[in-house]
Amino acid sequence: MKKRSLFSTLLVTSLALIVTACGSGSTTGGASSSVNPSASPTASPTSSKDQVVNIYTARHYDVDSVLYDAFTKKTGIKVNEIKGTAEELVERLKREGTSSDADLFITVDGGVLNYAKQNGVLQAIQSSTIDQNVPKQWRDKDNNWIGIATRARVIVYAKDRVNPQDLSTYEDLATDKWKGKVLARSSTSLYNQSLVAAFIELDGEAKAEAWAKGIATNLARKPEGGDRDQAKAIAAKVGDVAIMNTYYVGQMLASKDAEEVKVAQNIGVFFPNQSTTGTHLNISGAGLTKHAKNKDNAIKLIEYMTSKEGQTLLTKGSFEFPVNDAADKPELLQNWGKFKSQQIDFAKLGDHNKKATEILNKVGWK
Repeated sequence: MKKRSLFSTLLVTSLALIVTACGSGSTTGGASSSVNPSASPTASPTSSKDQVVNIYTARHYDVDSVLYDAFTKKTGIKVNEIKGTAEELVERLKREGTSSDADLFITVDGGVLNYAKQNGVLQAIQSSTIDQNVPKQWRDKDNNWIGIATRARVIVYAKDRVNPQDLSTYEDLATDKWKGKVLARSSTSLYNQSLVAAFIELDGEAKAEAWAKGIATNLARKPEGGDRDQAKAIAAKVGDVAIMNTYYVGQMLASKDAEEVKVAQNIGVFFPNQSTTGTHLNISGAGLTKHAKNKDNAIKLIEYMTSKEGQTLLTKGSFEFPVNDAADKPELLQNWGKFKSQQIDFAKLGDHNKKATEILNKVGWK
């Protein structure tokens, strides 16, 4: 059976299933509360209705709770969260319509953010503070969503077996030189779908398919696990190079798991295509919901999340790249330095998702 693309299948289960989608995203902290998805996000008692902002979020990073706690301490505005997959939350926003209590929709991937926009569940955000915090390249052209962080999908390699001078481009990984040496997660991963979607936008469908076929041919094993598992497979000498998001390397180095730290210390990070189209970037973003009842508070939260203080907390906790250049970045990100990134409209990642998934299925990238 062919895998379904991100956007070809919408929510087909009951609202109660949202609970199962949220298990990995439990939050901690006093100001931020994770609410039962079947209940109203305003169910938690508050001293004043005006002192709350309600979020539907598909992000699952602990640092988000740190941000919300800091925001609450600074403003007195309580943050309530409902977590689920992006598609489920968009469908919920559509069903709830004007009765929705959600004020913000937060997720990863530019294509998914554009999906929410196309489904009419967002509205334009007007804030000169946000405009100053976030460069235009990290904002929707109609300001329906605002980028809060970016992540690069790079080549990670075994320091003891690979000379970084032998690395160059994504395309090179698809050549015979790397046969049996490449590691990657499944083609059902949105990260890989968006990477192929970017190639479609930059080089056309034929070249994107040729690249995907080359990677599928060069895989050291059948794809399994997440990005961390690819790094661990390098350590186990299953393969020599892997396609990974940068922030996983930082999170592994900062892990309380000594084995994860050891793995991360023995892999290198290489930013491909610096002489051609640049390294693939994707984005996390926040959108103001169409029927936000706490609009002013929601905008205040985005202003805080994109401020120097908020961005510094975010990048030091998640190792994502900040969208506000004023942020203080972790030493690891500073050491990586600046790099050339792909210049594409993030909305195109969604536009090409269906074709990207078809290509991945066709070439046998399982």
